[in-house]
Amino acid sequence: MKKILSLFTLLLTFLPGFGQGEKQEGLYVGTFTSEGAEGIYYCRFNSTTGSLTLVQTFKATDNPSFLKISPDRNYLYAVTRPAKAIEPSGGFIQAYRIMQNGSLQFLNKQVSNGDDPCHVDISADGKYAAIATYGGGTVSLYPLESNGNVLPATATIVNEGSGPNPSRQKGPHAHAVKFHPDGKHLMSTDLGTDRLNIHQIDKKRLKPASQSFAALAPGAGPRHLSIHPRGNVIYVINELNSTITAFEKKGRKWTELQTISTVPEGFDGTNYCADIHLSADGRYLYGSNRGHNSIAVFKRDSGTGRLEWVTSVSTEGDWPRNFTFSPDNRFMLVANQRSGNIAIFKMNENGIPQYTGNELKIPAPVCLEFR
Repeated sequence: MKKILSLFTLLLTFLPGFGQGEKQEGLYVGTFTSEGAEGIYYCRFNSTTGSLTLVQTFKATDNPSFLKISPDRNYLYAVTRPAKAIEPSGGFIQAYRIMQNGSLQFLNKQVSNGDDPCHVDISADGKYAAIATYGGGTVSLYPLESNGNVLPATATIVNEGSGPNPSRQKGPHAHAVKFHPDGKHLMSTDLGTDRLNIHQIDKKRLKPASQSFAALAPGAGPRHLSIHPRGNVIYVINELNSTITAFEKKGRKWTELQTISTVPEGFDGTNYCADIHLSADGRYLYGSNRGHNSIAVFKRDSGTGRLEWVTSVSTEGDWPRNFTFSPDNRFMLVANQRSGNIAIFKMNENGIPQYTGNELKIPAPVCLEFR
């Protein structure tokens, strides 16, 4: 009997998944309440099994469409789109304290200074938030207090211009903001004017950099961007012509390095690109396709920064708006807005996401942010 018990103990120790604690990661999900969701959802991701479970729902906020957690992981910021009757000026940036159990404590909010706020980023030092408004075509900078509160905007840039697409580019549509790794610049894509705008941060103000913008192809519709950690290459995903454009820094000037399609050769259907991310090791770049409903996979040359098409992978759902990687970079999670599911993929050794069969149903998921 003692021998049997000893053998059983040995098996529990060495068999995978036994005798080891399964690591749980917190994940916040931004949604569109106008499409049936209830607010910000808090989930737990099991990084051993690749499963995702819903823990709590934080209601009483309208269309928390994009989320960003502060670098110290203590605060969460959301851009929200209430009805005009609630906030005629357009929307809000909201601040929350993240409690130990993952629940959110509302701190305060400030107006977005433009219709349809759609993106938020936090500076690496945690001192500023920046947001973009699609409807207003504005970019605003907000100082952050040490207690997480967001102060009124100290700078708002109102973009000007238009593009050749009459249905989508009659005026400016700021779509994303990213603080540059140098801490001195803020980059912003404008879908309506086909520009990557470059702002200099100067004493809580924004002003045009010496090169105020880098131009995209007419009608490209730049949406989101990913900046290499070294700060020398920026990848912009273009919603309207299904491409990714890479810009490299040469001296003091950003110049186009490459433009490459996000859909397979021969595809002639309707497609609108959405999100873009580099892998943690910088070897791969990924972009989401809405319509083709796929993640485009590119291999990145570490020397030149150029991209090489590898493949595309089905997102196992409809309209993949946003995706992210687990903290250990072993999994990719994709938010499929129209099918209302978050699909989970395991990353293989060649940088290709492989569907695990795991998913979580949540109405209109549009942003994923690990705690």
